[in-house]
Amino acid sequence: MLTHHTLQFLTYLQENNNREWFQSNKKDYEKLKEEFEALCQDILSGLTLFQEDLINTKVKDCIFRINRDVRFSKDKSPYKNYISAAFGPGGRHSNKIDFYIQIQPDATILGGGMWAPTPTQLASFRQEIDYNPAMLKGIIEDESFNKYFNEIHGEKVKKMPKGYPIDHPDIELLKYKQLFFVHRYKNDEVFNPTFANEIVTGCKILKPYLDYVNHLFFEENN
Repeated sequence: MLTHHTLQFLTYLQENNNREWFQSNKKDYEKLKEEFEALCQDILSGLTLFQEDLINTKVKDCIFRINRDVRFSKDKSPYKNYISAAFGPGGRHSNKIDFYIQIQPDATILGGGMWAPTPTQLASFRQEIDYNPAMLKGIIEDESFNKYFNEIHGEKVKKMPKGYPIDHPDIELLKYKQLFFVHRYKNDEVFNPTFANEIVTGCKILKPYLDYVNHLFFEENN
């Protein structure tokens, strides 16, 4: 369970994003880590009830480092102002489409989906929409899915992708280069003792879409 301490620390970190402040508040960061690891363990335990390939996954392998990679960034702030984890087989580096959570003051989210597909993966995604649009639409237009994941992230091409007619009935879906769904949580929801269960519930709703994309990207050609 997360406490107010977690979001408070992240708020202070955003205001004091430097190594000197971070080192002088290291004990508070360690407390944040403990809380977040416990939350992630509860989430992972819940996910294994319907996601068997997570059974041997360790929490430590799901959690991202708070340190930023600043090598190619103009922003040289050394730390992220959020904590995050991805739940996939073996952890955050599963190379599959995973359940992603990010804890941040006033911006906590659960999300997942197609974010950075290869050209081959994007071509498979569009081809499947062209051949069988009902399968994807049946998932993302489902009432419970649409109600929970009502925020869509993803760039679209301005013109119709090459090889498809401009009057294609699913033109808007075909234009997506990314299709990532998000649910946002208020701060008081994050502190709720049932928050881990709420995340698991959201993941269960999201699972059919992740299964759809993972099948297209990683199983269809095996």
